[in-house]
Amino acid sequence: LFLATLTYDTLRFEYEDFPETKEPVWILGRKYSVFTEKEEILLDVTSRLWFTYRKNFPAIGGTGPTSDTGWGCMLRCGQMIFAQALVCRHLGRDWRWIKGKRQMDNYFNVLNAFIDKKDSYYSIHQIAQMGVGEGKSIGQWYGPNTVAQVLKKLATFDTWSSLAVHIAMDNTVVMEEIRRLCQSNFPCAGAAACPAVESDLLYNGYPEEAGLRDRLSLWKPLVLLIPLRLGLTEINEAYIETLKHCFMMPQSLGVIGGKPNSAHYFIGYVGEELIYLDPHTTQPAVEPNDSGCLPDESFHCQHPPCRMSIAELDPSIAVGFFCNTEEDFNDWCQQIKKLSLVRGALPMFELVERQPSHFSNPDVLNLTPDSLDADRLERFFDSEDEDFEILSL
Repeated sequence: LFLATLTYDTLRFEYEDFPETKEPVWILGRKYSVFTEKEEILLDVTSRLWFTYRKNFPAIGGTGPTSDTGWGCMLRCGQMIFAQALVCRHLGRDWRWIKGKRQMDNYFNVLNAFIDKKDSYYSIHQIAQMGVGEGKSIGQWYGPNTVAQVLKKLATFDTWSSLAVHIAMDNTVVMEEIRRLCQSNFPCAGAAACPAVESDLLYNGYPEEAGLRDRLSLWKPLVLLIPLRLGLTEINEAYIETLKHCFMMPQSLGVIGGKPNSAHYFIGYVGEELIYLDPHTTQPAVEPNDSGCLPDESFHCQHPPCRMSIAELDPSIAVGFFCNTEEDFNDWCQQIKKLSLVRGALPMFELVERQPSHFSNPDVLNLTPDSLDADRLERFFDSEDEDFEILSL
């Protein structure tokens, strides 16, 4: 637990810079050269929202933990991958955070959705308490599948973002299911036929017109999370090229997973190394200052990101993608189909038009991981509860 006790200031000088290599650096669908674009690489990394362990936040559930050190690393990784979806949704992939530069309101709206307090959409409080319904007691470590299931449930309350969250199980992505889910908020043929939005309808404090616009949209922005197991105790080498290609897609949200004793948020790769943001730094909880502004520097990693060999990756992961429009989704499908033709790249999951007859659609049946089948899947994807993460011991 030594890393968990370090502060941000003591860590910032202990990370290696990027290697001098001709290999391209891929960060969430963007390609860079170390020789000519190092500043751009670091700016891109710094602009991702970085969530770490925190201490001295309000007690979870009123009487629970006031710090997540030692147990919250996968919850923080879930926050990071979902924050990237919200950044793409509200700010765009080209948005950059620059220290000292005034940011737009939407940036603070996104950041506030993850602040450590009970009424933030995706706070550690909400994730931990929602996890109780998934069979995880507060303070218990999550696997990638658990945090994905919890984030899907929490997203239903985020009417400002109006996301369609789909978790593809059984290593299968069903295009028909996703189209039905993303088009479900368009109940009528045209705007004139739709009932007016009630004047007193609130969108959690956000502009009413944003809610109306989303209701009239043909496509809900899609967050696609795919829990996978790419081997038994270590990653099968045959999946490595496919995993790399996922970071090359413009729809990439990265990967949550890790290695023994650590959960990480992977945002790219260079050569045979994965690039990741590490939540294992304990920082004080952040409160708005006297002027009501939220100090945000501690939510951005301002040193070179961590790297690790792809071969060290634990095989249990969840891959994320964001498709803002139907065109984005169609393009993603085409890329996945082409990827299946790449020599030496074993597909990590199957892409099909319609649901195979051998398993049921959890979106239609509204199943949760409380069901027997989901418990079986949970044990499969979260087998690392015993082997993968033992920080609290």
